[in-house]
Amino acid sequence: MEINTIMQYASYLLMAIGLLAFVVAVITQVIKELPGLINLPTSGVAFVVSLILCPVAVLILCAWLKQPIIWYYVFGAFIAAFVVYLVSTGGWDRFYEIWQRTKYNKGGGQ
Repeated sequence: MEINTIMQYASYLLMAIGLLAFVVAVITQVIKELPGLINLPTSGVAFVVSLILCPVAVLILCAWLKQPIIWYYVFGAFIAAFVVYLVSTGGWDRFYEIWQRTKYNKGGGQ
């Protein structure tokens, strides 16, 4: 596989993650105001929405491309749902803060 093809697929993947994160954030903000969900934490609602939306998006993509639905497509969609959840809730900032706190410091000081 050539590097150009790999970069093209990586661009498609990042674009899909961004689009799904945007859709998850919008759906979360809309349904969060429903009477039964107003007391739930927003991050929990976003997590459930991403766990539902990502496999559905993979199933729609397989149907559109006329590809068979294989079990590891759905499994990969559940794994990708965690990434979409992190992006949609700003989790990368929290992940970066944790990384910076636990990173080895050669200077010995904080």
